[in-house]
Amino acid sequence: MAAFSNLTDRINHIFSKLKNRGALTELEIKQAMREVRVALLEADVNFSVAKEFISNVTEKAVGEEILKSLTPGQQVIKIVNEQLIELLGSTQSKLGVSPKLPTIIMMCGLQGAGKTTMCGKLAYYLQKQGKKVLLVADDIYRPAAIKQLEIVADKVKAGFFQMGQQNPTKIATNAVEFATKNGFDTVIIDTAGRLHINEELMDELKSIKKAVNVFETLLVVDSMTGQDAVTVAKSFDEALDITGVIMTKLDGDTRGGATLSIKAVTGKPIKFVGTGERPEDLEAFHPDRMASRILGMGDVLTLIERAQATFDEQEALKLAKKIKESTFDLNDFLQQFEQMGKMGDLNDLVGMIPGASKLTLGDKKIDEKQLKRNKAIIQSMTLEERSNPKLLNYSRRKRIAAGSGVQVSDVNKLIKQYEQTRDMMKRMTKSRRLLF
Repeated sequence: MAAFSNLTDRINHIFSKLKNRGALTELEIKQAMREVRVALLEADVNFSVAKEFISNVTEKAVGEEILKSLTPGQQVIKIVNEQLIELLGSTQSKLGVSPKLPTIIMMCGLQGAGKTTMCGKLAYYLQKQGKKVLLVADDIYRPAAIKQLEIVADKVKAGFFQMGQQNPTKIATNAVEFATKNGFDTVIIDTAGRLHINEELMDELKSIKKAVNVFETLLVVDSMTGQDAVTVAKSFDEALDITGVIMTKLDGDTRGGATLSIKAVTGKPIKFVGTGERPEDLEAFHPDRMASRILGMGDVLTLIERAQATFDEQEALKLAKKIKESTFDLNDFLQQFEQMGKMGDLNDLVGMIPGASKLTLGDKKIDEKQLKRNKAIIQSMTLEERSNPKLLNYSRRKRIAAGSGVQVSDVNKLIKQYEQTRDMMKRMTKSRRLLF
């Protein structure tokens, strides 16, 4: 995850020095923890939170059991992982369901945090779980806010309710009545934001919350604002008693410190994180998985969940048959590129693979444009060429390069990549036969 890439690199570097030693002294552990503390502060983690975190880790790490362990470096990493999970909230905090439907969710936050977009993402997420969602336009101040939510609702195929520039509390009340009459089991209210926290905003949100018996009050926070995000969360919680936080823009170039600080400062859990621009780019927040990603240990469970949500089961069975029968061709290779594109940012996906951080080349990232170029190359081939790559002689490759706007060397690279993938799949199939 882009938000933690620098912190992950720093921590991995610190721990690599610990793992290479057969024994550790108390002084060496304390020195390593000082370096981790600096890394946390540079990642914009709240000062008090970083200080307490290091204190807790150090206290557990300098115990006799660790110092005399055969693998002291690994034991220290285990303690850091456990403390990170605790810092992030220990366990996943799921959205609640009201005993009396509809479940009313009020989205709040400062202007520009991405509330309206997040309303659509949350609606998409809940509808995938079988919920019938109504989006309510209750931001009557920001120009085009109502129209924006209507477009978002249409995109995710959710219900939409608006009453124009009327009183926000009245809009919310009428929306809940409409939802009850029309079978909506979930209502998401998109409230107004301000450029800064003020009494007028809080009074309006309190009025809405009281009038419609809000079940979940979710604060949408822009993670790119750093420690300001923590201050905002604390202020909203003191005024509204929020039930959870949604962090946006974790795919951006941010230091991630707010995510590590919010639970410790407010006591309220992070429930979701936004990881991209698409409606499906919303993940339930799992403290253990996030800790694992921060430490460069991957996040296989989220990777599997994304794959399951993206890949069609019937297509997967067809692909398995083709691999088994050694008929995997460039049409299938193209399909794999398209499926990868649906799963989200490739650099984020690589970060979910355990140990992948060791494979990165400095500050270089996976070039998403290359994925598009590869697709263009295959799409410039005839159906016959895709089905039978042996036909691809130099003149054909030259024509394909011209058709896709690349060099012949790029076509050659793609074909070599395809051949390596095909051969690897063959080997995997043979190994499986030998094992079973």
